[in-house]
Amino acid sequence: MNVAKNDTVEILSGEDKGKRGKVLKTFPARSRIIVEKVNFMKRHTKPTQKNPQGGILEREAPIHVSNVMVVCPKCGKPTRLGHKRLADGTKERICKKCEEMIPRG
Repeated sequence: MNVAKNDTVEILSGEDKGKRGKVLKTFPARSRIIVEKVNFMKRHTKPTQKNPQGGILEREAPIHVSNVMVVCPKCGKPTRLGHKRLADGTKERICKKCEEMIPRG
């Protein structure tokens, strides 16, 4: 999975198409991510000691990683990611449009 926590991504499909947000959490085994302020769902909760009011809460639901594209920090466009080996042997992600390195996390 090329998408990492704290990456800025653009939504490609669904009712939130075109929105951008920061990745809050990744689930690599399920190929899903949670994006800030995107794909809200309503959760009906009983009153608890932590939340004595209870009621209907809105929170972000996971979205499949194939429905998002990473936004390059330099050129500001959604882009596919490539990989490049550096001189010290580490592998770094690069933007396919402007060839700029995209740091992980």
